[in-house]
Amino acid sequence: TTTKTAYTLGGAGKRVALLDLGAKENIARSLVQRGCQVTVYPADTKAEEILAAGPEGIMLSNGPGDPAENVEVIREIRKLYQSDVPIFAICLGHQLMALATGASTYKLKYGHRGGNHPVKDLETGRVYISSQNHGYAVDSGSLDPAVAVPAFVNVNDQTNEGLRYTGKNIFTVQFHPEACPGPRDLGYLFDKFFQMMEVDR
Repeated sequence: TTTKTAYTLGGAGKRVALLDLGAKENIARSLVQRGCQVTVYPADTKAEEILAAGPEGIMLSNGPGDPAENVEVIREIRKLYQSDVPIFAICLGHQLMALATGASTYKLKYGHRGGNHPVKDLETGRVYISSQNHGYAVDSGSLDPAVAVPAFVNVNDQTNEGLRYTGKNIFTVQFHPEACPGPRDLGYLFDKFFQMMEVDR
């Protein structure tokens, strides 16, 4: 589900490292459309290699399977967390960042599939319709608020849909803001990531 070798897309804008855990093409496309130069890395790439390239931002992609089984990837993501590079993670990437920072995940009785799942932004109270395709979730009860706090919640079953990391330029979401099943309202999250890279300069 991952690229075998690293490759680069886009022009000479913000340099973003995309860790391909099974990435949908529209993640890279969404970044390139915002002027970013995206280097896509295989899932087993060491954190040191990614950081040595000097990215201005790091994206952790979606992907399949039980997140807790990705022990080696979690170890490398922990190193990325410890850097000061802004990070945005989607779906599996969201779960792996949570595991890398001490939280836990669990298997949902009924997975979230489809393009019509309402998620609530806990900062603004606004509800968005999201695209989802996952069978596991982050356990909100396992979060240390000194590390991360919930940012989005699923309106249907109250499961976690996103995290904001305390004292870090890191945010993660369970749903797919790059998907376009109808409304494109959640595309603003890519703009937020871009702004984080601007501030971090």
